[in-house]
Amino acid sequence: MPAPRRRYSGPDTRTRINKAIRASELRVVGPDGENIGTLSLSDALKKADEMKLDLIEISPKAKPPVAKITDYGQYRYDTKRKASAAKAKAHITETKSAQVKIGTGEHDQQLKAKRIAGWLEEGHRVKVDLFLWGRYKYMEPAFLKERLDRFMKIIPAEYKIADPIKKSPKGFTATIERVGKVKKSDKPKILEDEEEVEKKKKKKIESKSDNKSKKKSLDDLLEGGMI
Repeated sequence: MPAPRRRYSGPDTRTRINKAIRASELRVVGPDGENIGTLSLSDALKKADEMKLDLIEISPKAKPPVAKITDYGQYRYDTKRKASAAKAKAHITETKSAQVKIGTGEHDQQLKAKRIAGWLEEGHRVKVDLFLWGRYKYMEPAFLKERLDRFMKIIPAEYKIADPIKKSPKGFTATIERVGKVKKSDKPKILEDEEEVEKKKKKKIESKSDNKSKKKSLDDLLEGGMI
């Protein structure tokens, strides 16, 4: 005697199973993905009964709709697992903002440029603003655009213009984005620079330690009358 058939469609009501399926004809796939063929709904249900499994409509918009014979609990587990894996791989892209002023010093400009490079390497867009206040608002637009363009040229990363330099409520603005796709192995240049600094510090410490060791050895030799 066949097992009692479940009549619910699960938490996601768009996924129809068993007698909740409305299509009169289905292209049926077996538990291991094998193609069983196009069957009427009643024949497909009988086939699922014989296997003591469920009939799940997996592609309702196909012509005819596609249904798979499998265990519903396992199907839900696999679907959630795939969704979680896809979410983990997805890269969230934001539009970051960076602001410079006419009077921003060279050192501060370099720091801002490195930060922007880091954002670009992570795959984010960056909105670069030239903030104007007081008398600077009335300066020649061509001069102001040139100042913003000059700053953008010191950004240590390859990028393309997503939105060219234009007037904004607070000054001038432009939006840039990285060239090419983001790779998992990519690291922001800022982080790379920090790693380089740490390496240099470590080498300096090791060098000092070696010098101390050499000096101590020399002192020992002098005391022992070797030299």
